[in-house]
This record gives sequence, structure tokens and C-alpha cells, in this order.
Amino acid sequence: MAATMSDVAKAAGVSIKTVSNFFNGYPYMRAETRARIEAAVAELGYRMNVSARNLRSGRSRMIALVIPELDSAYLAPLAQDVIDAADELGLSVLVETTAGRRDREIGALSGLHRQVLDGVIYEPLALHQEDADLIDLNVPLVMIGQRFLEGLADQVLIADRDAAHAAVAHLVETGRRRIALLGVRDADEPSGSALRQRGAEDALAAAGIPLDPRLQVDPGPWRREAGAAAMARLLDDGVELDAVFGFNDSLALGAQWALQERGLRVPEDVAVAGLDDTEDSRFAQPPLTTVSPGRRAIARRAVAMLAERIERGTDAGPFRSETMGFELLVRGSTVARGVAR
Repeated sequence: MAATMSDVAKAAGVSIKTVSNFFNGYPYMRAETRARIEAAVAELGYRMNVSARNLRSGRSRMIALVIPELDSAYLAPLAQDVIDAADELGLSVLVETTAGRRDREIGALSGLHRQVLDGVIYEPLALHQEDADLIDLNVPLVMIGQRFLEGLADQVLIADRDAAHAAVAHLVETGRRRIALLGVRDADEPSGSALRQRGAEDALAAAGIPLDPRLQVDPGPWRREAGAAAMARLLDDGVELDAVFGFNDSLALGAQWALQERGLRVPEDVAVAGLDDTEDSRFAQPPLTTVSPGRRAIARRAVAMLAERIERGTDAGPFRSETMGFELLVRGSTVARGVAR
């Protein structure tokens, strides 16, 4: 005979209600209780009738993650982090990509299968605050990464400005004065690039280093090949520099490759730093100094906030905006081996 929820409760030493909360993704459960239930489920081979549960609750237990792309050294693992965090709460994740295009970012929210979704985690690149009226969504929404729909949705943000400031301040502390900034864009764009630019410029100003337009570079896409091409142009133009800050790791790694292709030593001739703490940054030669924006913490907090909205609705209180912490990770691309940090 198949195991029942009552059997699981008895084996775990908890009430049937607690087991029900476990399967419904209740976010406020002690880790020890959750572990006992998981062990009982595994031991008994219990399988919940998901269709019956969803029919009773009126929920699908499915959320959507809307991001610019999956072909990204940062966004791909972020998506996995969201999936993992959602799975712990009994939620499935539908991933939708927009290519960072305004029409697709609007269409993704307006055209999603809202009848089967309980909520959405959303990271736009091209939308402005004034586009809010174009968003047609009647399920809970949590924004990640960028400031958008302020006061109209929960937000989990990257500390873009402070993280970039920390990276450039570190370069300054190593004695660098001619620091190229790769990733500069129109300051009016609704993306983290403007905040990262401001943070980098704040660090230069604090050190008394004047801005040099030749060292402020818009490489186009924030990809490794674009970083390499931008660095090659700087070198071809004879621009003097002793450090590079890529607004993400891909730009920084591309720049580092181009420097080494020209016979320049990293970090002895030119120091390189990035931002995002992607897996590739740890395995570069030398390993890339970068700033971790707390990717896993962002994913877990976004899922938890969304789960709370799904469960409690307006009872969850006013919309919240939370900025995650960051960590400067000093590696070999800015400080040579054997040199005191």
C-alpha cells in the first residue's frame, strides 16, 4: 500500500499540517523539521498527488523567471540558483528570455501563461519606469538586479555602485592611476551599467584622479570578445594605462586575454579587475580579481519574497526593496604572487 501523508507525519514526528506546509513550500520552517520530513519522505517513498493538491489550492506551484539571456556567465548560474531555491519550496520554474529587447520584455510579462503561473521573478534591461503602465500582470512580481517598478513590486538589488567603487578603489590602492573603465554606456539607460560607472568614477574622484575620456570605453555587448576588441583598440591607439576595470567579468577576461596576446604582463604591467565572480574568473591565468554581488543570496531572497507574496498576498505588507551585500575577491590579476595584499 502506498504511503500517505499521515504516514510521513508519524515517521517524522510532526503533525499532518506540518507535512502539508512542507509540500506547500511554507518558507518559515526550521531546518531540523524540514530535514526530518525529507528523510521520512525518502524512507517511505511518498509521492504527493500534485494534480489533486493544485486543484484544491487553486495554485500551480509554478513561477516564471524572465531574464535577458541564458548564454551568460552570470545569468545562467543565477537561473540555476533560482531553480534550486524554488525547488526547496516545492515550486517549478519556467524560464523566459528576452534578449534585453524592450518589446520582448514587455511582451514576456503581458504574454506569459498567467493562468498557470503563481508569480514571476523578473530582470529587465531595456525598460524605463515610465513603461510601468504597459506591464499587464496580475500575479506577484519580484524584480532582481535592476531598479524598475519602484513602489509597485518587491525588489532584490545588486549593490552595483558600491561594488564597482570597491573594485576601482582596490586598483588605486595597488598604485594604479591610469585605469580604463570598460562598460561605460549612456548614463540614462535603466541598467546597472550607469551605477557601476558612477561607483568607479566615485573611487577615482576620491583618489584625486581626474577622468580621462580616452579611458572610458563603451565596448558594446558585455561579452569577452567585446572586452578583447576594446582593449586592442586602446593599445592600438597608444592610450597609456596601468589598470582595467571591466564592468563584468566577461569584459575583464577579454581585456586580460588581449593584454597577454600583446605580450603585456598581468598584473605587473597592467592590473585587471571585474565584477560578478563568474566561474571562469577563478580559473583564468592569473585568476581574476572580481567582486561577488551575492548571486546565490539574490536568487534565494527573490524566491523567498515571491513565495511569501504568493502565500500571503497583500498581508505580506508593503513592497520591499532589498540590496544584497557584496565581497571583493582579490586574486592574481591585480596583485602578483608573493606580494603583500
